[in-house]
Amino acid sequence: MISFSVMALVFGVVFLAELPDKTALAGLVLGTRYRASYVFAGVAAAFALHVALAVAAGSVFTLLPQQIVHAVTGVLFLGGAAVLLMKKGEDEDEIRKPANQSFWKVSGAGFMLILVAEFGDLTQIMTANLAARYDDPLSVGLGAVLALWAVAGLGIVGGKALMKRVPLGLVTKVAAVLMLLLGAWSLYEAVAG
Repeated sequence: MISFSVMALVFGVVFLAELPDKTALAGLVLGTRYRASYVFAGVAAAFALHVALAVAAGSVFTLLPQQIVHAVTGVLFLGGAAVLLMKKGEDEDEIRKPANQSFWKVSGAGFMLILVAEFGDLTQIMTANLAARYDDPLSVGLGAVLALWAVAGLGIVGGKALMKRVPLGLVTKVAAVLMLLLGAWSLYEAVAG
């Protein structure tokens, strides 16, 4: 059974945390150079793999006593919030252009870029934390993958227009505040439980 409230919460947190990430900008760059659907196919496949790995790791945490899980996830959320608040503008990595623009070359380039760039990334760690916290791998996985796909789609198709209207710093601060609240709530549950 899917919990739409858990899915919506995960979607919101992961979406806001991923927006200021360099992979959204990489998707934008790839989308300006190649056919958007080819880029999205590769990026979406890589994000699905990352979410599956994160949810599996988070599900292992549910085997631990709840107080320990709440304490660990609280500390990790607070650490994630600190990372977002201290994040300076990062230079965009150089993206290599595939020799041709076939589906497999372009989607493969998008897949490899995201696979490498996102491994152990903040949103993957957050997804694992949320999977541990809510013990609902399907809802967490769906919320996370839909959020990552939404950000990728925005980055590929309309990222430039979005970033002109919504300051990146504001998005980062909102994501950090949400993570601070989740971290504080998890630590409270660890102490109170």
